[in-house]
Amino acid sequence: MPVFSSTLCCGQRIEMTVPASQPLHGHLVLVMSRNDKTEPRNQLSEDYLSAQGFGVDVDGLEANKPIVVSAETFGYPRRSLADIDAGDYYVQAVFNVYELFHLASGKSIWLPPDKGEGQHWNAKPGNPYSRPVKLHFDPNSGATIRLTLDQVIPPVEGTDQDPLVIAARSPANKWLKYMRFRSEKLSKFWGRDMYLAAWILLPDGFDEHRDAKFPLVVYQDHYHAGFAPVPFVTSLPDASGPEARRQQNGYRFFQDWTSGRLPRVIMIYVQNANPYYDDSYLVDSANVGPYGAAINEELIPAIEEKYRGIGQGWARATFGGSTGGWEALATQIFYPDMYNGAYAACPDPVDFHAFQNIDLYEDKSAFVRRGDFAEVPIIADRKPDGSAIATAQYEYAYEYVLGTHGRSTEQWDIWQAVFSPAGPDGYPAQIIDPLTGEINEKVLVYWHDHYDLTAILKRDWPVLGPKLETKLYLAVGDGDTYFLNNAVHLLQKQLDATRSPHSDATFQYGPGMPHCYTGGPPEYTMQQNNANWAQRVLPLMSEHMTASAPAGADIKSWKY
Repeated sequence: MPVFSSTLCCGQRIEMTVPASQPLHGHLVLVMSRNDKTEPRNQLSEDYLSAQGFGVDVDGLEANKPIVVSAETFGYPRRSLADIDAGDYYVQAVFNVYELFHLASGKSIWLPPDKGEGQHWNAKPGNPYSRPVKLHFDPNSGATIRLTLDQVIPPVEGTDQDPLVIAARSPANKWLKYMRFRSEKLSKFWGRDMYLAAWILLPDGFDEHRDAKFPLVVYQDHYHAGFAPVPFVTSLPDASGPEARRQQNGYRFFQDWTSGRLPRVIMIYVQNANPYYDDSYLVDSANVGPYGAAINEELIPAIEEKYRGIGQGWARATFGGSTGGWEALATQIFYPDMYNGAYAACPDPVDFHAFQNIDLYEDKSAFVRRGDFAEVPIIADRKPDGSAIATAQYEYAYEYVLGTHGRSTEQWDIWQAVFSPAGPDGYPAQIIDPLTGEINEKVLVYWHDHYDLTAILKRDWPVLGPKLETKLYLAVGDGDTYFLNNAVHLLQKQLDATRSPHSDATFQYGPGMPHCYTGGPPEYTMQQNNANWAQRVLPLMSEHMTASAPAGADIKSWKY
């Protein structure tokens, strides 16, 4: 039975031409919108309020030959062009350019490289696109609509989104530094030069206290052009609105950082966008590459050497939320001696019995749960009150429109890229069929053994347990938008059952709180607690480092 129904016909089609001098390799995304509030390319999303999209793989197409979207082309949320109602639409197309990567494994695969934009197909420098145009579409018409992708997204370099420009112009450059770092490990894996970047926030008094060495705190998050934990704002903004509030939070953080109210540590945020996503998940992966080793064995030692880090495991800690929450927890688990505390908020699935709302081990399909006489869709996103925002089936369709072979650069595909072995064709082995929802049990075994954090802790607790005591802190809202609280509860259940030693990991749940809940005093709102999260965790980290430091460790030079 097909997952998506459609009435295929020979009706209206859309032809798009990309001016080029060489054969084309990449993926075309065509977007149709009912409104022109923003360009159509910026309206396509995974929820039910989305615009309409169609995706076409292009592999060696002769230059200046048209790319065709017809009734047979896969679409989201409507399956086919034949299913689109007759009417007026704003239409736009973007061509996501792929490059050939010659991997160390011997495979050669076509992927969209990050171009400094944080892996966004609709903003990627060098991608051709068409201007938005309003047109009348009729699925029963035999006429052909033609578009030309004669615009090109400009480069990030030299703009206000360029991290080097941000660093140069920032009045905070006394404290905030930017490092671009070539990774030997990643370059070998990908068969070309690959870079990491890091924003480094130095403690106040760094230049004056030349003999001091400092603990290191790693903040984990998605790609940001600037410093990610909070803005580091050196003067109080006078504007109003959400961005002004964010800037005001950044100004309070700046005041706390430079007044002595916060411990003197080095805080870093690593940019690690890659050909599959805006973030690597900071582990060694068969498809994404050895990002765990590159960051922890190459980049962090280089930062500590240049900026006088203590450079010992007792003097490092990590925190982050969502993707960053999973990364903070995984970093502590996979590098238990290198870190002395992980504060993980609303982490991505830490137990694959709760892969968002899918039980990979028990469900037969990732899209529906079936009874003897009926089936119900599996909801992927919700509001805190339980209202459905999106289903797993439609989110997979959305990503399939953006790229096949796991190349959407979106959430489900990066999990597949990170957690799966490489397939025979060099692309990530498929865990869930994006069209049928079928779960690949052989690939699941690999996921379980390598990246199910609850399963790893259960299996390796005799070794890991003593190394993780006093180091694990988790918080999640029990109304989490992506059902991530379910996996955290399963993790707690497993850790509560541990012996020799009994885990002392702490958990905080926010009743009815959505995604991005970071814990904190219940008398404050979630937004208030999130705004001062760094101010809440940094003193806890410093106190724990001091209390657990080995004999003879430097616990004084950084306390001035």
